[in-house]
Amino acid sequence: MSMNEPRLLTDEQMRQFITEGFLLLQTDFSSEFHQQLLEQLNYVYTQEGNPGNNLLPRVRELQKVIDHPIITGALTSVLGPDYMLHAHHHGHFNNSPQPGGWHKDSYFGYSRIRNHHPWWAMIMYFPQDTPVELGPTGIMPGTQNYATRVFEQDECESEAKASGGAGTFALIAYDIWHRSTANILGKERYMLKFEFMRTQVPTVPSWDHQQPEWVTPASFSAPIHPHACIWQETWNWLRGEVGSSASAASIQAGDASSLISQLNGGSNEERVAAADQLGLLRTTNMASEAVTALAKALSDSYEPVALNAAYALARYGDQGIQALLEGLRHEDRIVSLSSAYGLSVAGAGAIEGLMEALDNDREETVTRAVFALGELRTLASDAVPLLIGLLQHAAPDVRISVVEALGNIGQPQQLIVDALSRCLQDADTQVRFMTGLSLAKLGKSAEGAVPSLIAALDDENRYVRAHAAEALYYIGTEKAERALIHFLKIARWCPSTTPASTFYP
Repeated sequence: MSMNEPRLLTDEQMRQFITEGFLLLQTDFSSEFHQQLLEQLNYVYTQEGNPGNNLLPRVRELQKVIDHPIITGALTSVLGPDYMLHAHHHGHFNNSPQPGGWHKDSYFGYSRIRNHHPWWAMIMYFPQDTPVELGPTGIMPGTQNYATRVFEQDECESEAKASGGAGTFALIAYDIWHRSTANILGKERYMLKFEFMRTQVPTVPSWDHQQPEWVTPASFSAPIHPHACIWQETWNWLRGEVGSSASAASIQAGDASSLISQLNGGSNEERVAAADQLGLLRTTNMASEAVTALAKALSDSYEPVALNAAYALARYGDQGIQALLEGLRHEDRIVSLSSAYGLSVAGAGAIEGLMEALDNDREETVTRAVFALGELRTLASDAVPLLIGLLQHAAPDVRISVVEALGNIGQPQQLIVDALSRCLQDADTQVRFMTGLSLAKLGKSAEGAVPSLIAALDDENRYVRAHAAEALYYIGTEKAERALIHFLKIARWCPSTTPASTFYP
């Protein structure tokens, strides 16, 4: 292995990432490198303020961080070899003795369904020694799949802190709950945040993959709830399988009556475990009773139960899919959302019902049906004409979901490329910048969109412009590259130009 070759994650590290939602890793830059980096950060922040999205060009040494083989290996493992560095970067400075609030990062203001599959990830890099007293980022393990905060605000014993020596970084699932912790030392603490996204659906494992079967990692322990059906499905998805829950093998055979009783009346922890085990068991002798109990559990007030019930139902064939389709139409947000997650992994058997749901009067039902179809990828290619018709829908959230789904489905190519080209002129900014990301996923097959992408380079919104440029890069034809080079020549950034040094020396 060469010094610059990405150092891929192991099976055990990938299992830990899937279950806990993060990994703490360490680069091996010298102390002198980090000292120089800190000096430049201090100068920029005190003299010029936070450079925001211009963090990389203003602090050029950070490109060495992004290119470090430990970081490229971790990102390749989780997001595939063609991952994209997103246009949004941010350096967080923390000298506050008060902890920040728990939150998930937004998708730049637009409302998309948060994905349980690793399409997006973040790197949080610490350029200085960061003991817990200096206020490292706090991460709540295992919460990346929860829409609600199912833990208490003061549940600090469960919190993982990204502390360590200079060069420590956290690779985190984009949707995990996290916060800044108290900096009781009051000294400078930087955390440099970079966002990345997958540009290709996985077809083969992209990490150092040795063992094909899912095994719950040795590091798994409470307070993380058991979500083996979700974890196993995510593992299989990363290995290139689509809708793997539909063909999940029964792990054991036996009487499910005790699990059904536990699901109907146990504690939070017992109900979570029972729903998960019913999915793993996929009982045949009590299938109807299990489906009835799991369908009821979709309405459980504790979100981890509802999620496990949804993924379990995805393993119960037509009976489970029908229960999930009913849940999709439910008025309760969590019931509908959990059902959409289940349908998104339920395989080809869910396609017909999801296509029918596209005609629903409720915007949320339609949006979630679109999401599930997008996650089923090429299995949902027959739905593409209906999805393209929804690009005329009055609700921007529906159009945003359709744009993302079309990029995932990918076939038939010409219909999708033509439709996405038109979306670059949509009245809604978020539709336009999501379109650029979807076209980037299509690569060379999106060559027909190049004229529309060139026009989008003049869009008023910074992310529409950035995503159009990224799409041109991933399309990679001669015409696309010429347009991209011209755009970059005009928009090039001089890292030496500052208010104190506008043009000389």
